Amino acid sequence: MARARISDVAAAAGVSVTTVSLVMNDVEARISEETRRRVRDAARAVGYAPSSVARGLRTQQTRTVGLISDQIATTPFAGRMLAGAQDAARENGHLVYLLDTGGDTEIESEAIRALSAQQVDAMIYACMWHRVVDAPQGLLPQTVFLDCRPAAGGFRSVVPDDRAGGAAAVRQLVDAGHRRIAYIDTDDRGVDGPIASSLRHEGYLEVLAAAGIPADPALHVRAETSAHGGRAAADVLLDLPDEQRPTAVFCFNDRMAAGVYIAAHRRGLDIPRDLSVVGYDDQQLIAAEQDPPLTTVALPHYAMGRWAMEVALGVRAEGDEDATHLMECPVIRRDSVGPPPAQVAKPNRRRA
Repeated sequence: MARARISDVAAAAGVSVTTVSLVMNDVEARISEETRRRVRDAARAVGYAPSSVARGLRTQQTRTVGLISDQIATTPFAGRMLAGAQDAARENGHLVYLLDTGGDTEIESEAIRALSAQQVDAMIYACMWHRVVDAPQGLLPQTVFLDCRPAAGGFRSVVPDDRAGGAAAVRQLVDAGHRRIAYIDTDDRGVDGPIASSLRHEGYLEVLAAAGIPADPALHVRAETSAHGGRAAADVLLDLPDEQRPTAVFCFNDRMAAGVYIAAHRRGLDIPRDLSVVGYDDQQLIAAEQDPPLTTVALPHYAMGRWAMEVALGVRAEGDEDATHLMECPVIRRDSVGPPPAQVAKPNRRRA
């Protein structure tokens, strides 16, 4: 079926092509409201839509934004990040083109060229996890980096404040009275490993030091980032001598925390009476579904997506062009944190 042309709208509405162009592009002109309504009705009837590229040539704006990602569309958190970006775009009259490159640099270069050819008003470069990346060639000067930051600077970026998030998680345990606190960390320490691992560990050490608690290397255990890995790491910790065994565990993510639950329950331990646990991510269908529900730290994906889009469109002013915004990671308090077992046992001994 041939695409409807502006002349088709003019014929259907009984007006000139110029009148149709003025109405469809919202140009100020002495055209009655009744005529405007007739033109729009005719456009809908014949299925006509003005070309965004042609309109862009006239207005210097296409009302579109290109969002380039690596594998964000396949991650559990992608939906929230994209929802934040799309909501902000929609509120400001823009359409989002989402291009998933699968981490392929050639596809990435093609995607950037395609978006430039479409004359998008802005670009967002996104990653599926917190990373430091090399900025690819061809990005618009005002491109915003989402969930990553460029190694050489030069662009605004937004990433989760993982160091503060790790500190907030451990502070929950210190405030509950714990002093033997373990950190179950990811074993992925390669060049492309998650930068969040070291940042959360720094937050862990920071809170221990502030509380006057010596950091015990035996309580920092690494494993694969899965329930199986969390269970294996928990078994290592729970096999330590009594004086070293942790009364609380902070996990790199919620899946590992789920594995800690399994290890604890298999030993007849109760959470949080015998062991307190804090996760990270607030992953849907995992954190809140544990028994008891898991206290965790939420990754602010929606807020980051929204921030990136608002900065890209210029509706949010943010300092230096190469500044990195650290987005707060809030603690989600549930029922997996309690006082250490020794504090529960003392009153019982006194009663005895």
